[in-house]
Amino acid sequence: MPKTIYINLPVKDLAAATRFYEAIGCEKNEQFSDHQSSSMVWSDTITFQLLTHDYFSTFTPKKIADAHATSQVLLALSRDSREEVDAIVAAAAAAGGKADIREPQDMGWLYTRAFQDPDGHAFEAISADMAAASAEMEG
Repeated sequence: MPKTIYINLPVKDLAAATRFYEAIGCEKNEQFSDHQSSSMVWSDTITFQLLTHDYFSTFTPKKIADAHATSQVLLALSRDSREEVDAIVAAAAAAGGKADIREPQDMGWLYTRAFQDPDGHAFEAISADMAAASAEMEG
């Protein structure tokens, strides 16, 4: 079995969060979804588990952070091109998220833009030309 990551995220509105993650390219796995969670598959090895606050609370004794007010993690999602970075940010904004929560970064070989989901969880979309990065570092 390949090493996988399941990112558990607390969400206030499960239906809205599910629509958002579908809009940015995830597919809902109905087998592991119900009235209190949506299993949103990003890739063969990455899944976002969207959990209602009540359900999320059963997994931890800690208070659920307000991701609109605090930051605990920045999730970086690779894309194959600058156009795909722009497209996922546009899709995020159109689906109830917020685009460009910081200034886009363009280093030539690396292009990034950041967005957040409706619950305030922060993401960075990244496109990197590793060959150009290696050439720049060697030069």
